[in-house]
Amino acid sequence: MSQGPAPRQADLFRDTSSFVEPLVRPDSIHALLAREGQALFPDALFDDLFAANVGRRSVPPMIVAVVMVLQRLEGLSDREAVERFTFDARWKHACGGLPFDHPGFSHTVLVDMRARLARSARPERVFERTLEVARGAGLLGVRRVLDSTPLYDAVATMDTVTLVRSAIRGVLGASGEREPALRAVLRRDDDYRAGGRPAADWDDADARAALVDALARDGGAVLGALEGEPLPPALAEAATLLATVLGQDLEAGSDGRIRIARRVAPDRVISTVDPETRHGHKTQAHSFDGYKGHVALDPDAELVTATAVSAGNAGDASVALGLLADELATPEPPTTVYGDAAYGTGEVLVALDAAGAVSRLKVQPASGVAGKFTKDDFAIDLEAGAISCPAGRTVPIRGRIEAYAQFGRACLVCPLVERCTTAPRGRTIQVSPHEAHLTAGRAASRDPAWVTDYRAARPKVERKLAHLMRRRHGGRRARVRGRLKVGADFALLAAAVNLARLARLGITGSGGSWAVRPA
Repeated sequence: MSQGPAPRQADLFRDTSSFVEPLVRPDSIHALLAREGQALFPDALFDDLFAANVGRRSVPPMIVAVVMVLQRLEGLSDREAVERFTFDARWKHACGGLPFDHPGFSHTVLVDMRARLARSARPERVFERTLEVARGAGLLGVRRVLDSTPLYDAVATMDTVTLVRSAIRGVLGASGEREPALRAVLRRDDDYRAGGRPAADWDDADARAALVDALARDGGAVLGALEGEPLPPALAEAATLLATVLGQDLEAGSDGRIRIARRVAPDRVISTVDPETRHGHKTQAHSFDGYKGHVALDPDAELVTATAVSAGNAGDASVALGLLADELATPEPPTTVYGDAAYGTGEVLVALDAAGAVSRLKVQPASGVAGKFTKDDFAIDLEAGAISCPAGRTVPIRGRIEAYAQFGRACLVCPLVERCTTAPRGRTIQVSPHEAHLTAGRAASRDPAWVTDYRAARPKVERKLAHLMRRRHGGRRARVRGRLKVGADFALLAAAVNLARLARLGITGSGGSWAVRPA
């Protein structure tokens, strides 16, 4: 398929702009796309996605890009987005003032464009384009605020029985010519062709236990039949998933039966339909199933500068440096980074310090029993390798990888022991490899000027996340499966929100340069 060029000249008698332009706000995203769409999404931006003059012409990529942006902003499905383009004059106006009777296109065009972008060297080019425009207009400053929000997955969480049975079905479905041999080792009266939970007397504990044991043995038999054989990628992936599911949820009992384990495995797979989704906790009281969407925000321009998607159980700090990669690569001028205590880990603080960035990351407070001395009440001298307690006793720091200092018998005769510890062997202080940075971070966050700066910048990212999540379909709930696809969709959503913000700021383009229209 070759690239269809964007329309360059509107039909003066049939175009939508003469009707729509007086009715939409000049600072709306429809007005911005109509005014600057050709410059925002030029044909050259998509040249690598299509063959050169081979095959039929595609729907112009500029039109598809505009539809995708508006779709993400309004939380529409592919079919709903194409229907809106076909019948909503504002959308045709945003696509360059197309005629009222301009034909629609199949919703599969949007599917095809996402697939082409995913295979390309720049899968997030629409989001990157919004940053190029903002940077060209001088809108991006040197401050970044980090935060995350839950993204609910697009699949149903499975119980153990459904999970194991579905994993067996996945192996059989990917086995190809090996399928008859694998089916020969199955012992349950089940062809594993239909989905869902198997029929059983769920009120009978013995029947449930027998079902779990039989499923586990079928799964083990299938894996045993494949052991040692070279497997094609799809079958190897399905077999790995089955092995993971069996190992995480099941255990052998003393009676020889296999039963559901009375524990929760770390990094537990919760669905075979989307094996990358996980149980997550935003707070102690708020759990969810899915992913986390992470953003870096310029709090001055209120533009998203980077996005990432992680599994729901991943720590926020695991993606912090990736969100700041561009800023940390150019230490001048220094970047100031804001974020809650989830980002203020020792590794992140050390990396920011090495890059010359200014940290406004909160650090977890020093732990301690309520009402007793915390770690901050002890004088930690890393150079001398010793720690002094509030009573003035000093002990050496021991260990290298997991360093600690133990006061032991000194606590038994200490007059302050009631305010320090109830441990029979006395107080023990753990020392992090990044203790100096963590201690400095906790001390800095008690400075009133630090607090004022943090409180002025931090809330803006909460508002931006509210903009991203205001639509349930495609906002809070993922529209696709798999971390890479969810990540690409989240970046496209950020691009749409950025364009809406650029419209409010009055961005204008001329001759390849960008500027903000004077207020």
